[in-house]
Amino acid sequence: MSAWEKWKRRPQIVWVRKALFQVHLWTGIGLGFYVVLMSVTGSAVVFRRELGKTLAREPRVAAGPSARMSEDELQQAARRTYPDYEVTRVSLRKNPDQAAEIWLERRGKKLQRLFNPYTGADIGDSLRPGFRFFLWLVDLHDNLLFGQRGRMVNAIGGILTMLVGLTGAVIWWPGIESWRRSLSFRWKSNPKGFNWTLHSALGFWTFAFFIMWAITGIYLSIPNTFNAAVDFFEPIHASSKNLRVGDQMLYWFAQAHFGRFSGIWVKTIWAVIGLMPAALFVTGMVMWWKRVIRPG
Repeated sequence: MSAWEKWKRRPQIVWVRKALFQVHLWTGIGLGFYVVLMSVTGSAVVFRRELGKTLAREPRVAAGPSARMSEDELQQAARRTYPDYEVTRVSLRKNPDQAAEIWLERRGKKLQRLFNPYTGADIGDSLRPGFRFFLWLVDLHDNLLFGQRGRMVNAIGGILTMLVGLTGAVIWWPGIESWRRSLSFRWKSNPKGFNWTLHSALGFWTFAFFIMWAITGIYLSIPNTFNAAVDFFEPIHASSKNLRVGDQMLYWFAQAHFGRFSGIWVKTIWAVIGLMPAALFVTGMVMWWKRVIRPG
């Protein structure tokens, strides 16, 4: 039987597939926690704009019998409330029912507080607890909480994630006689068989998304590298008024990563499919556990 016939009918005995299976297995296990983290946080960050607006909403104040206090008067009110702090900024909003924002600082510690512009009363932190958590979640997804170093780790993680996806696509092929069965999972299978068919089917139907998120994630982590590549292949001409093809591609990379094509329904679909990499890791770990750690 030729190598092509083996791959066509019995790919499980082809040595290349066996080697790629090991690459897929151990890269997936090593990368598992990272994939789950990016999958879960990414699905939440898809709604970055909507959640940001909702969670950042400030309390409204009722207009008092007198006019709003001046910036100097608000500054004095803030000093009375926080005598050990220095007022660094006073911001009066345009709308009469909006609170004034005052920034204070003491030995490197900074506060951003809201004050009632009619009474001078401190009414709370200008950054709501939910909004602070959401900012933390975005930073976790984008930078792993480590700034530029975290972005570099994300770039490496994206490359390894793409490796897992590509090797998974190769080892997915079960042979010409049974490939159709690998397109769906079977509820009536035994737990071991059900888990395998679920992993296989999820991998097939989400493969394009998986690779797209890996590539666009690499771009968002190291955009300067991609911009330099566009400049190399499409040098900027001062006389040209058209947007370069490379620039358009990079723009759509950012749009595709977060599903910014249309309304909330597209983002909802992106968020749901965004959880599939985590599901792939879980089903893959279950297979590994039952075959290697606890066989039988």
